[in-house]
Amino acid sequence: MRVTGENTSLWRYRTLSVIFASVALLIIAQIIRIQVSPQAEVFRQQGDIYAGEWRLVEPARGMIYDRWGHVLASNKTVYEIGVELKDVRNPETIALTLMGVLKADYNEIFAAASRDYSEDLESPSVYAVLARNVTVEQKERIESLMEDLENQNYKPDKDKPAPSLRGLVFHPHLVRTYPENELASNIIGFVNSEGNGFGVEKKFNDLLAGAPERVWVPLDPNRVEETQKVPDGASLVLTIDREIQTAMEEVLDEALQDTGADGGSIIVMDPESGEVLAMATTPRIDLNDFGNYSEVFPPSTPFNRAVSQSYEPGSVFKVLTMAAGLDSGAVTPGTTFIDTGVFEIGGVYIYNWNSGAWGQQDMLGCMQHSLNVCLAWVASELGADRFYSYMQAFGFGHLTGIEMAGEDPGRLKLPGDYDWYDADLGTNAFGQGISVTPLQMAAAISSVANDGKMMAPHIVRSLINNDRQYNTTPQIVGTPITSETARTLSEMLAISLETESSDALVEGYRVSGKTGTAEIPTPYGYTSNQTNASFVGWGPVEDAKFLVYVWLEKPETSIWGSVVAAPVFREAVERLVILMNIPPDGVRQDLGQAFNP
Repeated sequence: MRVTGENTSLWRYRTLSVIFASVALLIIAQIIRIQVSPQAEVFRQQGDIYAGEWRLVEPARGMIYDRWGHVLASNKTVYEIGVELKDVRNPETIALTLMGVLKADYNEIFAAASRDYSEDLESPSVYAVLARNVTVEQKERIESLMEDLENQNYKPDKDKPAPSLRGLVFHPHLVRTYPENELASNIIGFVNSEGNGFGVEKKFNDLLAGAPERVWVPLDPNRVEETQKVPDGASLVLTIDREIQTAMEEVLDEALQDTGADGGSIIVMDPESGEVLAMATTPRIDLNDFGNYSEVFPPSTPFNRAVSQSYEPGSVFKVLTMAAGLDSGAVTPGTTFIDTGVFEIGGVYIYNWNSGAWGQQDMLGCMQHSLNVCLAWVASELGADRFYSYMQAFGFGHLTGIEMAGEDPGRLKLPGDYDWYDADLGTNAFGQGISVTPLQMAAAISSVANDGKMMAPHIVRSLINNDRQYNTTPQIVGTPITSETARTLSEMLAISLETESSDALVEGYRVSGKTGTAEIPTPYGYTSNQTNASFVGWGPVEDAKFLVYVWLEKPETSIWGSVVAAPVFREAVERLVILMNIPPDGVRQDLGQAFNP
């Protein structure tokens, strides 16, 4: 029988179909065999190994805000630039490019990019770091140059390789950024690569930094959503008000320029809550460039004078001596004292600031004229035990506990200490021979402004962690004096300012306050031509919403706190009442009568 061409083709197609079907069945059989074989689990494990890798992921550092949510510290993306040495074609081009864009050292870059690469070496050099903290703009400029070079055609030259940026790679990472630059820098602080630093950044470093975690990162880009998210570090909301902080720094800078003072601090507190609304001090630095810290802060210069520098406060301390005298009943506002110009205690003679005798004075007169002799007498009437018991209740001699690194506890000598003498009772009464910080003074005197209740000063309003907010609860750390004593003394100090027409008076607002002029101790005794000048005040008197403490170190235009510090207080309060939206006394009284006829 004869086979036609059509039958032949059909036979061939059927034969091929059988062959292909057999091969397909064999493949399927092999797949099934592999999947159920003892080696299948090993293959699956190897597949998982090469599907991704374990990486140690650093969480984003937590943010820092002011009380209204203005960002004071955040993060930005920068890049590390390196080279894959096996891909480098022209290290000279790389060095010239980074020198031009980054102002990098040509020789260092050229040497790093020229390192030998050989897979035959036991430990080959495969990667070299060229630059860190490269900005997004700089990276984009370098990438643009890379693209331009790749698009150009160069004639081959065996003696001179074509310009090329091949081998450059970019690795992103986060670094700290401070959008307000110098603003509140002494409060915020910083932490360097070694973990050293200052301010709330240092105090809360562990919480802000978060905890690094090892996470599995898929190498398949289609599975990127499977990457485990590492929680960011905790964020902080501070008590400070950005606008008030700005105003106080401006007031302080103007005061230093006008008085020629070496430095200073202005603290603004809410006496009812202990919240620090502003803490201006000098010197300050741009936190984005804290590498120049040692240039701005010479040795022994504290990062934040308000919390880390103790000094003898002088006459502002008389507020607390009088508070203790009134509260204990040792004196009353009407108690009279004959000032002869000298008072002997512990074998030491105490004189007034002008070495004069002021005759008969009541306690208001003693405070108004700031008489050292009278206050030393008040302390003697109290006796050492009661006097130092009150001073300890006001918080002297130990830390306030504010949430900042580097706080100084000061020094309050007590009877029984090796270096305490009977005469110290008299000198301590007017702020000599006692060591305090501006913050300690502000916190202690705030009890007079707050009906006798002393609040713990704090600078952190809330902490945000894992999407939950934890608010700071105001803490009463003691009631060193009664509310009656506090109101009586506030009224006395308000009358004192009004009677002497003090430069601290603020038009439209009744305030209480006291000046301070303290000689500076040296190994050879006290100076008379250099002082620490200060002023503390609060208001409105009937319901204090703010307390302002001003401290100027070694002013040159005058040594007296009444001349250099009192006007600074006035300027600070004139700005403060606007920013805090506190109406003048007359307006508030009219509103009160309208709502309470």
